[in-house]
Amino acid sequence: MSEQKIKVGITQGDINGIGYEVIFKALSDPRMLEICTPVVYGSSKVAAYHRKALNLPPLSMNNVRDGGEAHSKRVNLVNCTDDNARVELGKATEVGGQAAFQSLEIAVEDLKNGAIDVLVTAPINKKVIQSAEFAFPGHTEYLASVFDGTPLMLMVSDLLRVGVVTGHIPVKEVSAAISKELILEKLKILNATLKNDFTIRRPRIAVLGLNPHAGDDGLLGKEEQEVIQPAITEAKKNGLLVFGPFPADGFFGTDGFKKYDAILAMYHDQGLAPFKALSFSTGVNFTAGLPVVRTSPDHGTAYEIAGQDQADPQSLLSAIYTAIDVYNSRKMNAELQAHPLDANDPNSLGADE
Repeated sequence: MSEQKIKVGITQGDINGIGYEVIFKALSDPRMLEICTPVVYGSSKVAAYHRKALNLPPLSMNNVRDGGEAHSKRVNLVNCTDDNARVELGKATEVGGQAAFQSLEIAVEDLKNGAIDVLVTAPINKKVIQSAEFAFPGHTEYLASVFDGTPLMLMVSDLLRVGVVTGHIPVKEVSAAISKELILEKLKILNATLKNDFTIRRPRIAVLGLNPHAGDDGLLGKEEQEVIQPAITEAKKNGLLVFGPFPADGFFGTDGFKKYDAILAMYHDQGLAPFKALSFSTGVNFTAGLPVVRTSPDHGTAYEIAGQDQADPQSLLSAIYTAIDVYNSRKMNAELQAHPLDANDPNSLGADE
């Protein structure tokens, strides 16, 4: 009997951006159906509008009521949005924000109920999606509230992995927001996800300083001495392989990042700017620290090229592949923990020869 394919839920994102374009392009390759069962949460009419505007080849979609009804040999679509929703390509509109939330809300409900296995979110406009139901800085915080977890935004590519201590907050609030306890918590989450989700037995983690030159021994700021270094010291006492704090500019400029399995940055742009410079077309945003698997492409709505057939689907493809890989890693590690090898069993691979 063949193994059940993973059901990948994909939200439509902002209907005025490039979400549908990259979804169409990513799912048009028939080989995609060999590795997963895609379930798009959106609107058949909005999808048809985008396909026509882009003059793309038809993509047959199987309409289902929820992910549980998905056909394993088809691209499936759950209608979440009012058929009369108006698409205004390249514009930030209230309708676009509402449609993005409706898609996300229904997809998350299916994820909670096990109707899909993993979630991949297309880009949203964080301002127009705001409402009484969605009062969050982004997907990460919303998912944390739904699944009651402590999330870590982790950017992933074949080249590097970058997590952040503070996420979607103003730069002027970063110094007050970081603490020894918060850094230590993020390090523990990062270490756990590297082991469980990426199957790295002894992860090596680099920690960046907050200030220029990592504070220059207190000359340019004392956060490194008073907050970051104590967190690193405590993490080492807990058995983590943690190094730093490193000055961010030289760390990335001299390829120092290649010596580590992951990097923990203090704030959003400190980590994401170099990550996107190095891995923009293939980068993935993975929400670590939650009991569910969620990824997204590392780009935004790209209103400026919406409807122009210029969007590259590679980041969305990478997000789908990463979600599948993480799901499989978690499953494998859970099975190994449930049935550990007995070192005293002569037939065990763990026994002495």
